[in-house]
Amino acid sequence: MGRQIALLRGINLGSSNRIAMAALREALATAGFENVLTYVQSGNIVLDSDESPEALARRIHALIAEQFGLDIAVVARTRDELADVVGRNPLGDVITEPRRYQVSFLSAAPAPELLKRLESLAVAEERVAVIEREIYAWHPEGVARSKLWNGLAAKGGLGPGITATARNWTTVTTLLEMADDA
Repeated sequence: MGRQIALLRGINLGSSNRIAMAALREALATAGFENVLTYVQSGNIVLDSDESPEALARRIHALIAEQFGLDIAVVARTRDELADVVGRNPLGDVITEPRRYQVSFLSAAPAPELLKRLESLAVAEERVAVIEREIYAWHPEGVARSKLWNGLAAKGGLGPGITATARNWTTVTTLLEMADDA
């Protein structure tokens, strides 16, 4: 079995879409997944599966709907795909605070013209890079008033049928370490 990382979109933010990580780990283990780990409360899962990332994402989506009654988008990557994301790190030479460096994981590659639109939203020191199914974004002033962040976070804003969920660089590298430690 291979290590995979599943990322849930929009859970445990405020009072909606609440899922306790212990209950999620138990549901995944009961469904036959092995070595299930979670990281923080925002829906970061590391587990063993021989399924393709796309099949894994669909299966976890269905399990969450059945077990918790929630319609939660899921994006998945293999351990090696996540290692490639970390290895590319196209903005590594400009970031100074990993928590303000975001990677958006997409279910499919976006249209080529998306980068131009995102670059037009970036202000001051913000930077953005699109590589395959990931968008790297540096928000030195944070995301609270960032038009770039709003463009990235808008549901459906990256193209029709594309699911996306973002994680900060600290979370991305921690998930890779967790996948390697198991």
